[in-house]
Amino acid sequence: MRDALRLILPKLAKVIHNLSKFALKFKDLPTLAFTHYQAAQPISLGRRAAQWAQDLAMDLEDIEYALVGLRFRGAQGTTGTQASFMEIFQGDTEKIDRLNEILCEKAGFEACYDISTQTYTRKADLRIANALSAFGASAIRIATDIRHLAHDKILDEPHEATQTGSSAMAFKSNPMRSERICSLGRKLSNISANFSDTFSSQWLERTLDDSAIRRIDIPEMFLLTDALLILLDDVTNGIVVFPAMIRAQLEEEVPFMAMETVIMKLARKGVSRQVSHERIRVHSRETVERMRSEGTKNDLIERIRKDDFFEPIWDELDHMLDPKLFIGRSTDIVERYCGSGGPLRGKLEKYRSYIDSTATATLAV
Repeated sequence: MRDALRLILPKLAKVIHNLSKFALKFKDLPTLAFTHYQAAQPISLGRRAAQWAQDLAMDLEDIEYALVGLRFRGAQGTTGTQASFMEIFQGDTEKIDRLNEILCEKAGFEACYDISTQTYTRKADLRIANALSAFGASAIRIATDIRHLAHDKILDEPHEATQTGSSAMAFKSNPMRSERICSLGRKLSNISANFSDTFSSQWLERTLDDSAIRRIDIPEMFLLTDALLILLDDVTNGIVVFPAMIRAQLEEEVPFMAMETVIMKLARKGVSRQVSHERIRVHSRETVERMRSEGTKNDLIERIRKDDFFEPIWDELDHMLDPKLFIGRSTDIVERYCGSGGPLRGKLEKYRSYIDSTATATLAV
């Protein structure tokens, strides 16, 4: 498991690096945000990717912690008392300690667990499984977001020129990599339950019902992790963005969001906030009703321009509709987290050689 953890950590670092680059590239591109999967205040596309990167960075920390905490079982005897070795070495405890030092050196571990029985505590397995299961959950979360955004035609995962999206509908371009990530991630994110059951079922000094299931779960856990990292590397290294569709989506929602600014500007000019609110409520409701029942575009701004009540702010309307006015500190947040001197750069530095020298695998889907 130690060697397997050492193999997957650089791969995870590369995926985080991919997302960091993407976040910085699109740090100031406004896009519609969603809460409850309903349109909400815009953020930048890079800000969303930075969130994905931070989730994976947490997984990186957890896996590193699990790796650093690994110890060797050593020579402990049948119940962990070292009684047999006391007999062999005629009570010389220094020789027993030296034996374990030699065993650790040969196996490449810093030390033994302070307390073990015939086996090391299965809590160690559970600690690793928890970290990898959490990564599986992160993978699902990111891939699910990509699937939703692909549905909205905001962005898409990479596709080969000859890739078939659907065997029945030739026009389709399904996010098959992200779907596969969700499928494998579902298995990985739940595998820690097996390790929890195995650990909690170890009676007293030990039982053997841990053996068969560990032979299945441990290899499977690492194979799932490796497969997910290969897929995530491919997807995050080739995300395709459609700025025109992002603008079109914003144009349908930003007029509603700009109305708060309209109310504040009118208030500064001495207009009653309550009266402004009611006029906007009526116009907004009529706009939404037409959009839903007739399929029309958002005409709220046109309504405001035709209503003399809003004449004091007519000349400011165009400026109020700039999506960048609504993304807050998105750009700064991305730069501080992903940019030079940011915490993410520091976390990835030890993996820099791997990141710079490793090409993304080409997948045939």
